[in-house]
Amino acid sequence: MNRYQALLDRQKAFFLEDATKGIEWRLDQLDRMERLLRENQQAFCDALYEDFRKPPFEQRFEITVPLGVIDYYRRNLAELMKPQPVEIPKGLEATGNRGLILKEPYGVTLVIGPFNAPILLLLDPAIAALAAGNTVVLKPANTTPRVAALFQQLVPLYFEPEAVSIVTGGREEISALLELPWDFIFFTGSTAVAKVVMRAAAEHLTPMVLELGGQNPTVVDATANLDIAVDRIAWGHNAISGQWCIAPGYVYVHRSIADEFIARLKRSLVAMYGEDPSQSPDFARMISTHDAERVASYILPEKVVHGGRFDVPGRYVEPTVLYPSSWDDPAMQQEIFGPVLPVLPYDDLKDVVETIKRKPKSLAAYIFSKDQAAIDYFLGSVSFGGGCANQTNLHCWIDSLPFGGVGSSGMGKYYGKAGFDALSNTKAMLIGNPDVPLDVFPPYAGKDIDATLRLFG
Repeated sequence: MNRYQALLDRQKAFFLEDATKGIEWRLDQLDRMERLLRENQQAFCDALYEDFRKPPFEQRFEITVPLGVIDYYRRNLAELMKPQPVEIPKGLEATGNRGLILKEPYGVTLVIGPFNAPILLLLDPAIAALAAGNTVVLKPANTTPRVAALFQQLVPLYFEPEAVSIVTGGREEISALLELPWDFIFFTGSTAVAKVVMRAAAEHLTPMVLELGGQNPTVVDATANLDIAVDRIAWGHNAISGQWCIAPGYVYVHRSIADEFIARLKRSLVAMYGEDPSQSPDFARMISTHDAERVASYILPEKVVHGGRFDVPGRYVEPTVLYPSSWDDPAMQQEIFGPVLPVLPYDDLKDVVETIKRKPKSLAAYIFSKDQAAIDYFLGSVSFGGGCANQTNLHCWIDSLPFGGVGSSGMGKYYGKAGFDALSNTKAMLIGNPDVPLDVFPPYAGKDIDATLRLFG
């Protein structure tokens, strides 16, 4: 028997009692999650630093963002849970029928989190699931062992196991979990692992959200404010040592400003991380020596215009800029997920757009420009999950903006209302008038069929 079957059965039995469907239970779970975060904030920050030297700002936003999500649901939950009247054909409405959408929880939800934001990207989906009335089993990343151990210690202190439970471990544990018929799966991670999760879910027709990644394009045109652009790209690409699914993956810069862009980008990197970023308290480490070695292999010495140093045993890769890059370079063949930034010159935005459109769809994309026509053309032509104009990365912290990918960068959206909707079954209802006849039944001979059909038109 599967070692986690009893865990699933326990949560399923509790869910089938309908205890999770009322607003009181949901608000109580949100309160518990808030207490878990607030009362253990320093312990979480310390664990993040121990796992991969995450700097203070990046530690704090892993706490602050989930607290903001809790606050959103607390303020809006009553409205989100209300039945939603919808328009129906006037003929049916005239006979006393009405349309209604109900939101109901799926049931027992498995949330598999990643290493790069091991608190935020585990808890944000879990908070949405609880707000929507689901029970939750959390699976934190095994590559952040201090954070995972802290969750394992704290979750049983704040939650009843039939509401929220936690499973730690690696590939063996995930494989066992994926054998089971969950009511919903929320996975954040790589495309390769997502395919494994999706195949397992297909065995039980389990619905899911996949939040993945990709090589996120960034365009800087000749009209851009370069001082603004370089700061936002330098930070957006190098936060969490580049291990951010929405980090700018590469930059297309107009040839007429390319030299100036490179010069200002270098100055920005030094201003942020110093001449020796290995000594900066604001620069994280790679999650493993394997990943440090992988990212270091993308560094072509002849194209390094900034950085280029690395220490694989120390899991350190310096913020590095490669210029001029091309699509034949190793760094352009996949998502880098590290602090190596390829920069490509371009002459015609149309050529750039046509190239990007033929690549796998990315989770994010960015454009820096003062030309609204150019911005509109880029946003209208390139398909991606979400992004920014004249900004990077911050769209993923705003609960009114649905977050998620498209194509190989994921499926489904969450955050705010979108998260509640994603973790809820949309139950569409036609409520009939019990006292007004509506004859749509055979025999049809002698009946005005056209008049009956007009009820639905």
